[in-house]
Amino acid sequence: MVYFQKWKMVLGGAATLLCLGAFCDKDGLSGAVAAEKLTITSAVMCEDVQDRLPLYEGVVFSISTGRVVCYTLFDPVPEKTVITHNWYNRDNLSTKIKLPLLPPRWTTYSAIQLRESDKGPWRVEITDSEGQILQVLRFSVTD
Repeated sequence: MVYFQKWKMVLGGAATLLCLGAFCDKDGLSGAVAAEKLTITSAVMCEDVQDRLPLYEGVVFSISTGRVVCYTLFDPVPEKTVITHNWYNRDNLSTKIKLPLLPPRWTTYSAIQLRESDKGPWRVEITDSEGQILQVLRFSVTD
């Protein structure tokens, strides 16, 4: 019996330490889901998306391509939320595209159609629902 009580004390102490590291709730249960934060696993510029995968990734795109795509993969997505792809041409906001994300993992993308006047430097700022920048992708459009 004494042996069992000692193990109970050791295991109880270890569980408490584990819970402190995992942000436990008042009952001492792990709040691992609450501890997760929205994370970009992959973000690239590409020419197209097929079967939820980016095709022809790059940083320089010909105007003749016709469009450019910003592809993002989030894992984990702890809760339903939205992100925004903010497209800038020569430091001027061109368009904002809000995209929904759903748990537990989500792939999404936005695209712009290229016009002759779109040549030059671009960037896409990927922001969370509160406007915090998660990542910035830079690319150029050429002849």
